[in-house]
Amino acid sequence: MVEGRKRSERRATGPLLAAAVLVTGLLVTALVAAGLHAGQQDKAERVMDQRHAMTLAAVETEIGRYRAVLETLAAGAASQTTLTWDDFDVSSSALADAHLIGAAALAFVVPVRTGDVPAEEKKWRDLGASGLTMRPVGTGEHFFTIYTQLLNDSEEGGVTGTDLITLPELRTALQEARRLHQTTASDTYVLLRDRGRPVAEQQESFVFAAPMWTRANTPRFVGWMVLGLRGRSFLSGILDTTSQGHLFGTLTAANSDGSRVTIADWRVPGKPDLSRTSEFEVGDRLWTLQTRADSGRLPGAGGHPAAIALIGGLLLTLLLAWLVHVLATGRSRARDQVAVATAELREAEAESRSQADLLGAILTGISDGVVVVDQDGSVLLHNPAGRRLQGVSEDSDEPELWQEHYGAYRADGKTPLPLDEMPLIRGLRGESSDGVEVVIRNAGRPEGVLLSVDGRPLDLSAGARGAVAVFRDITELRRYETDLTIFAGVVAHDLKAPLSVARGHAELALEDLLGDLTAVADAQESVRRVVQALDRMDALIETLLAYTTARHAPLRLAPVELEPLVHEVIEDRVAHRAGAGQPAAQWSVGRLPRVEADARMLRHVLDNLIGNAVKYVRPGSAPRVEVTGRAEGPDRVRIEIADCGIGIPDGEKPHVFESFHRTEQAAGYAGTGLGLAICKRIVERHGGEIGVADNHGGGTRFHFTLPAAATPHQQEEPAMSTGEPQEDEAVRAALDRALAERAAILEAAHLPGMGGPPLPAEHPVPAPSRDRQHQD
Repeated sequence: MVEGRKRSERRATGPLLAAAVLVTGLLVTALVAAGLHAGQQDKAERVMDQRHAMTLAAVETEIGRYRAVLETLAAGAASQTTLTWDDFDVSSSALADAHLIGAAALAFVVPVRTGDVPAEEKKWRDLGASGLTMRPVGTGEHFFTIYTQLLNDSEEGGVTGTDLITLPELRTALQEARRLHQTTASDTYVLLRDRGRPVAEQQESFVFAAPMWTRANTPRFVGWMVLGLRGRSFLSGILDTTSQGHLFGTLTAANSDGSRVTIADWRVPGKPDLSRTSEFEVGDRLWTLQTRADSGRLPGAGGHPAAIALIGGLLLTLLLAWLVHVLATGRSRARDQVAVATAELREAEAESRSQADLLGAILTGISDGVVVVDQDGSVLLHNPAGRRLQGVSEDSDEPELWQEHYGAYRADGKTPLPLDEMPLIRGLRGESSDGVEVVIRNAGRPEGVLLSVDGRPLDLSAGARGAVAVFRDITELRRYETDLTIFAGVVAHDLKAPLSVARGHAELALEDLLGDLTAVADAQESVRRVVQALDRMDALIETLLAYTTARHAPLRLAPVELEPLVHEVIEDRVAHRAGAGQPAAQWSVGRLPRVEADARMLRHVLDNLIGNAVKYVRPGSAPRVEVTGRAEGPDRVRIEIADCGIGIPDGEKPHVFESFHRTEQAAGYAGTGLGLAICKRIVERHGGEIGVADNHGGGTRFHFTLPAAATPHQQEEPAMSTGEPQEDEAVRAALDRALAERAAILEAAHLPGMGGPPLPAEHPVPAPSRDRQHQD
């Protein structure tokens, strides 16, 4: 029983100590928060007084400065015997640089009697007020603006020649200034120059009017210098400078009739809880400035120290009370928690071991190769499939030796793969890569294997960077695609054979029908349509064949002289056009560098682009073709082909290289929509890029890049064997056989006896050409 009582007492000690800490902490926290709140409020009041005093002083100083500047200018102008525009412009232009906040314009105003209007108008025009036209309202005395000086760049126009007698606020101010011989301020109103603006942009404004009297023994009144100010712009400019966005401001003026008008009301974010009000004189008026502020946003007085102290104190008190309770009663609970944590740790360790075994089994069983490296290029993981595909048993941890160690080459099988192009190196730089084709040829893989490699950056544990590469063998896939290409070529050529035979018989039928043109006109038209349909089908088959083989046909790379090749293509195109009786084409070819390319495929690209430049012109217009080239970097050449044709809309440019895409402008021209897609395939197979832009002066400018030809010294270096020369030769031989069969078929269409005398001019039928090229 005694032991049980002691155990109960020990259990009660923890809650009692925690309660004592909690009560003490809450009391101290409340006292500290109350003191901080009182100090913050006192500081906010002082800051508010300082900011209000600064704003009031700034407003009074600026008003006084405006008045002093205006009076000085008026005194100087009054001393002139005759105030010309040049005198006014010289003396008032400095005001534009004086940064008069809210000032709109400075004006020189004179009084004129109704009978003196013509003479005064001529007088001031002669003194420089060009275009002045006085428009009096009613009879008696009128007040006209003679000269106006705009005081900021946003001001436009003026009110020169307007009779200001129609503005009661301005009229009263002018009359009072002349009567009292001192500067006066007008009642608030919307400036005449602002009344044409939208209502939301109009402001309550006022003017200072300074009278101008000569200094003779008998002073003579000359006129007034009038300065217009916009109230909201004036107050916002002052508050932007003095309050730095922390003060609300309201500027109120007392009008001559005793009413009070709010000139400007400036607001900033926040909920104001502090306010100050002061009155000051402006001319013969008494104005009121009221400033308000949110105490929580004032510099030095903002923030929430009392609330932070209160919340922090409560949290700290609760934490201390909880710690006391835990320390007093938590030994047994700690033991239970340690046991639970130990069990969970063992379970997590077993799960991790199981996951690692599963991952190892997957990597061992998959047929794709996987390589993981750390940020220094050291190999962390290399699965068996990867070692088998790469033909190596040992890894290299030095990236500079990877090319030689693994025998990595570009897809051509000759060029060593540069370090910067390796997917793992790109992954270490944070770049992702897909489908990078790499040839591996080494002692373990003497026949060579073509791999498709995907690389990704990898975040390893402990914050280090790494990269992972997954690769698969696509050698057989490429061979299968090559076989499909040969098959497509043979099928296309076999399809073209009956077309040629059918066309030959159609021509024979046309020859037989020439005897009686009137009786057999319908039959001739039918046969002519057969011939035209055969030509279109022949063109489509040939284009589809080029489109199919352009992706995977073997490249016969060799140095190519561009200039003679371009001249040959242009001459063929120009000769074809001249034979059709169309306007002669104009062309020019600049100096073109040598390139490393497949000459047959390159000719197809040039023929398509130059053919488009000649074909896509407006009816009756002469084509103009300009071909230029230049080096672009150490190993790249850029070729440009410009024309003056119908052009390509901006919205269509990203799509013109897609298959079967044609623009609306090209609807009236023959084509299949595959020519530019073929060009894109060929250029990309050479490792280049192709694009289109507008040509200066109208038309289109196509450009593409190709590898520059190697220097003679580089050409003498022996090329590394690809391991597949016999396969490439076999593919080339198959394609050559298919082309030879096609040529034999085409030649058969032109054997003696298969043609006939030309048809009459009114029944033209296009003859099949020996070697057509089709452009889109």
